[in-house]
Amino acid sequence: MAASGETVRNDRLIIGAASAGTVFEWYDFYLYGSLASFITQHFFSGVNETTGYIFALLAFAAGFAVRPFGALVFGRLGDKWGRKNTFLVTMLLMGLSTFAVGLLPDYATIGVAAPILLIVMRLIQGLALGGEYGGAATYVAEHAPEGKRGLYTSWIQITATLGLFLSLIVILVVRTQLGEEAFKAWAWRVPFLVSILLLGVSLWIRLKLHESPIFQRMVDEGTTAKKPLTEAFGNWPNLKLVILALVGLTAGQAVVWYTGQFYALFFLEKMLKVDGALTNSLVAVALLLGTPFFVVFGWLSDKIGRKPIILLGCLLAILTYFPIFKALTANANPALAAATANAPVTVIADPAECSVQFDPVGKTAFTTSCDVAKSALATAGVSYVNQIAPAGSLAVVKIGEVQVESFRGEDMVPADFKTAKGAWTKTLGAALKAAGYPEKADSAQVHKPAVVGLLFLLVLYVTMVYGPVAAALVEMFPARIRYTSMSLPYHIGNGWFGGFLPTTAFAMVAATGDIYYGLWYPIVIAAVTFVVGLLFVKEMRGASID
Repeated sequence: MAASGETVRNDRLIIGAASAGTVFEWYDFYLYGSLASFITQHFFSGVNETTGYIFALLAFAAGFAVRPFGALVFGRLGDKWGRKNTFLVTMLLMGLSTFAVGLLPDYATIGVAAPILLIVMRLIQGLALGGEYGGAATYVAEHAPEGKRGLYTSWIQITATLGLFLSLIVILVVRTQLGEEAFKAWAWRVPFLVSILLLGVSLWIRLKLHESPIFQRMVDEGTTAKKPLTEAFGNWPNLKLVILALVGLTAGQAVVWYTGQFYALFFLEKMLKVDGALTNSLVAVALLLGTPFFVVFGWLSDKIGRKPIILLGCLLAILTYFPIFKALTANANPALAAATANAPVTVIADPAECSVQFDPVGKTAFTTSCDVAKSALATAGVSYVNQIAPAGSLAVVKIGEVQVESFRGEDMVPADFKTAKGAWTKTLGAALKAAGYPEKADSAQVHKPAVVGLLFLLVLYVTMVYGPVAAALVEMFPARIRYTSMSLPYHIGNGWFGGFLPTTAFAMVAATGDIYYGLWYPIVIAAVTFVVGLLFVKEMRGASID
């Protein structure tokens, strides 16, 4: 029995080491998301503010876009070379590309080359992360004893949230110690540069690991996959499992995860105008409170199954996202909530004059009376509804009972238009202020316990859908092609459905003027996963993975 006890302790040490290494990799990846506002200022300053923010989010999403390709490349290597060797390579790529972001010149220095280089670094990060998760989850699951697979792999699930939490803490410390002005000017680079130290620690940890026992046995027996991609996706029975894993599990899991941990952060800072340092603090506290539940739901999935917990998390998100985010507004920016209720804003305009407030090349001036009104409201972070006006009529912004007429700038020269828009924006701002609309949230008025409670609820949904998903995916596929098979649906779900969520949701808000409209994106996808998962995904708890 002593040898058995020692084996269990060694397995736990190995799993802990694998998880610690993955924490640092997620830290690297999430730094960008946490600093999206500063990335906008330094790398996308050549376009208007709304477009710049969407571009910054698109660069964030670029790292997610290539994750499925990383899954294919490194998944194949993982099934041929082994789990350990592959995630050593992915970690090195991730760490060096993150460090490089901290050194990149900004737009003011090298122009358009700055965002291009930034996106290249994000693409390298995405490729590396595409190979990381499948290896770590497979590695841990193949060490786990029977009946504890959900519990053991839940420690890998924690790493993503801990990585985000670590990034928020480092950012908060740097902002506090160096001040907001220094942070906006140059100190935002420090968290990226610090990652080189984490890379050294991570590589040291990973080098101490041994290969997965199941993979080593396949090597010894000569049964490893010769063509993992063909075996995984070239035969219908396995391909069908890949599709079900994507649509019935990971797509819904991904949107619930990114809504709870990223979109909530963007919503507080960008739409509710809450101070950035305070936003990071509130999210960090909620993450700290919610993180243990990854293990709780991983453990529970060993008792009652993976599927019921994941689908319940999706269902709760579907039913409660709108009330939760409206409650966030009421508690994080009560003045904005009161003004919206007492003096709702309506844009009355000819639809033919209204454009989507997105300018990819920074050349569109948005000079129609409707565009002038909507761009000013978008910049002010004010939610509005649209009302159709007769063709050719001048756009009007109605604030409660007060009306502010816009102006036509189509025939003005750029200098005159800029002057006229500046004067009109001041007039609109005065009317909004008189109606009680704040320029930004008053930190003293933020109901911090309530906001943390709401954020905790969102994180709790994250733990429900994410805690059991690694075990669920590992159990769906055979060992010889497991790394490849599970990596692709996971990274399409999390890289595409989840990674593009902040960009898509913010663009939906910019297009409609409704700050809650972007929530329809995660709600619809979670609903599809709930239905497909309920009807077609088979519960595999306790299945043999040897």
